[in-house]
Amino acid sequence: MLLGPPRGARRETESGRKGRGVGRGDALPPERARPRWQRRPVRPRPCPAPLPAERRLRTAGSMDASASASAPVAPDRLFDAHRLPGGEGPRLLLSLLLYAPVGLALLLLRLFLGLHVFLVSCALPDSAPRRFIVRVMCSVLGVLVRQADPRQRSLRARVFIANHVTHFDHNVLNLLTSCNAPVLNGTSGFICWSRGFLEVGGAESRAELLESLKAYSSQGGNPPLLLFPEETTTNGRVGLLRFSSWPFSILDSVQPVALQVQRPFVAVSVADASWVTELLWTFFVPFTVYQVRWLPPIARLVEETREEFALRVQELLALELGVVSTRLTAADKAEHLKRLRHSPSAPYSPPAPSQPSGTQDRAFPSVASAEDVRWSGMAQRVKEVLPHVPLAVIRKDLARTNCVDATIANLLEGRVPFIPSEAEAEDSSAAPSVSGTHYLASAPLTPAPMKLFARSPEARHLSLQERKRLLYDYARRRFMEKHGMAPKEGSH
Repeated sequence: MLLGPPRGARRETESGRKGRGVGRGDALPPERARPRWQRRPVRPRPCPAPLPAERRLRTAGSMDASASASAPVAPDRLFDAHRLPGGEGPRLLLSLLLYAPVGLALLLLRLFLGLHVFLVSCALPDSAPRRFIVRVMCSVLGVLVRQADPRQRSLRARVFIANHVTHFDHNVLNLLTSCNAPVLNGTSGFICWSRGFLEVGGAESRAELLESLKAYSSQGGNPPLLLFPEETTTNGRVGLLRFSSWPFSILDSVQPVALQVQRPFVAVSVADASWVTELLWTFFVPFTVYQVRWLPPIARLVEETREEFALRVQELLALELGVVSTRLTAADKAEHLKRLRHSPSAPYSPPAPSQPSGTQDRAFPSVASAEDVRWSGMAQRVKEVLPHVPLAVIRKDLARTNCVDATIANLLEGRVPFIPSEAEAEDSSAAPSVSGTHYLASAPLTPAPMKLFARSPEARHLSLQERKRLLYDYARRRFMEKHGMAPKEGSH
């Protein structure tokens, strides 16, 4: 005969099952099967504290290698070439046309009010009341400035490092705290002073500029320096340019500042626009929102070089802004603008809407790099055959044909208009090197292929395949001449 539990315990168990909604055949959990006085109290687990910025940087870097400074990003994604961005298309253009009368009225009114803002900022001394008054007046001009956490700004910081989005970033940050941005490029004088830049006297070279800025920072009564290591503006949506190392040689401790700018209808900044044009567009649009976030100060490590320190701050700012950190520089932007000016103008079509740029770059870094390598290889093959054709024209036609032979045929037949590159033409017409003289004597070089048609009747009657064969032979001979390789027996 099996003995069950005591009668009182059985009633308690059945009543407990009924109260907890547990059936007769269900088994109670081990913790609930015990008497109440023997149960251990369940303590809630504390929420993990948020990681600091540098800890988040290391964690993200270990989990996602595409957030590093070697992320492949095309230059045209960092700079807006047109004033109308986004993928709205005709709807955005219609909205802008309907808003144009209101925008013109705001432009005229804000030009008049802007003169008063300038006079007030010149008349009042640099102080907290003056910054508050000018900030309120700038909100009437359509410039709205917001900062996430003002307590993060260090009162002992002597150098602020910020990303560069517009021509008025230094004016916006000057509305929040007293700081000076030295003028690096451009004319000095009244225009420089009226725009709010700091003129550094006697700084004709970069070394003299550094010495002057170090002497300025050593004086305790001067406001902090505001420096932009990118040295030029970007659209602020895709990535950061490579930080120059000279701003990080002034002091061993800097405070990064993350800056984001948004406005309706039009782009925040255009690559080749002047500051006057950007000012007029700022007065034309309803508002422009500047979002400022202060990051904790960062000190340089003991064995860390200036380049490594600049790269660490760049990756930290890129992580805070949600963009990628690139290896492109201000010189790459200048080269990109030069290609845009010399390449044939294409009709503008707004880009299709896509996922956020930072997510896209971090999700497919290997695919993007492999695709870039393939396109670069195809463009280089065409460039070896037609050295006088600009690379921008070659890449544009390759994107349309996706074939090296078809692109060469289009360029030879004159279907793609272009302006010959002077540097490549001079290089192709230059004298050969000493190592390839013996080879060129036995096999003279074919002249560089012409843009439209040859002048001699014999060359004009050559078929397309014969011309392509001659061009390939010419490219092969140029390659062997460049690398000092002797021709093989029987090669032609």
